Amino acid sequence: MSIEAAAGQVADRLSESDFIRVFGHNDADGIASATVMCHALYRLGKKFHLTIRDRITLNDIKKGETTLLCDFGSSMTDLYEDVIVIDHHMTGFNGEYHVNPRLCGIDGDTELSAAGTAYITANRLGDNRDLCGLALLGIIGDKQKIAGKNRDIISEGIGNHYLLPRRNMALCGRNPKEQLYTAINPYLSGVSGNKEVVDRIVDSSTKKQDIERSLDIELDYQSLLSQVIFETAKDTNGLTMQSIWKDTYELERGIIHDAQSMSDVVEACGLSGRGDLGVMLCLRNGDVLDEAWEITNRYRLNVISAIKNAKRADDKILLFEVEDMKTASPAADAIANDGLYESPVFVISKKDNVCRVSARCPSIIQTGSEYNLGELMRELASKTGGSGGGHASRAGALFDISALGTFKEGLKEALS
Repeated sequence: MSIEAAAGQVADRLSESDFIRVFGHNDADGIASATVMCHALYRLGKKFHLTIRDRITLNDIKKGETTLLCDFGSSMTDLYEDVIVIDHHMTGFNGEYHVNPRLCGIDGDTELSAAGTAYITANRLGDNRDLCGLALLGIIGDKQKIAGKNRDIISEGIGNHYLLPRRNMALCGRNPKEQLYTAINPYLSGVSGNKEVVDRIVDSSTKKQDIERSLDIELDYQSLLSQVIFETAKDTNGLTMQSIWKDTYELERGIIHDAQSMSDVVEACGLSGRGDLGVMLCLRNGDVLDEAWEITNRYRLNVISAIKNAKRADDKILLFEVEDMKTASPAADAIANDGLYESPVFVISKKDNVCRVSARCPSIIQTGSEYNLGELMRELASKTGGSGGGHASRAGALFDISALGTFKEGLKEALS
């Protein structure tokens, strides 16, 4: 079955329902995919209730109620058959109403996110092409490629003038100093979180000219980027340095027009436990914008602190420990992708006798990699009585802290 046919089947099911209970994962892709569907349902006059969650269990679902899961649910084998799932993770759910690129021969790791899958589904409910910007948030948030269905969505958005391509500094922030100071994707070693260095770089790259008695301020990006590379080169790989300046997109209908910043703000709100703010931004409500930026900057500075203070927890594998569970995932992204490592990185965090592991495969070895971290995390977690899974290059696991030793030994054996 094609993904369009699967989306049409789900659209028909939603059209028949008077009320839909919607759950979305708490990252950028999950919030974007859920709000794409909520936009489409609202335009049809449907009633719905949206909740953003870190994870979903069968206990969260009321049997007999039309339930839609966005960016999770695919891996669950115990779901009721009439639950509707829009996802892109590895599959285990066998229900009839399931839209997932993996079931249609499309690479769900790199070529179609949950938000993109939701976008295809939403357009089976009506003309929702203006929501392509939300699909782009999922592509950015899950670090996917502009290829396959993702390319089709973006090309359509550009053609309809909802997306404006440009080339710029691809960092989250409202100005250059904020972009550098709070940089975590990529993490700029020696620059991120270092106000003195950031001030020096930006101030020395700023040209001021008195034009007709007004102060015209112009930033010399060539100078700025050169200084950033000089500061970071010792501890940063080439791919990361190249990614600072690249193709970016303006969202014609976004509350935050820069797509990179919009995706990062929505993600930060979700991972900080304020998914409601991310939802409101995606629903085009600007009243919460200032609060969302405050949460975003606080969250990103916490992540920078976690990266700087991450402790090596094993001398045989790249296993690190951070104190705050909320920072484990982005810290793993930064340590793996922006450092000089050439093998998988694992970041653990502990809270209330629970251990969470975020696993990442560095970007420099993702292509053709022998590792499938999603399968590895699911297998090791099952041995510890926990849960795990994800993508081939980005995955995670959750288990009781008493099983950490068992998990570590299994990890060493798998990587040996």
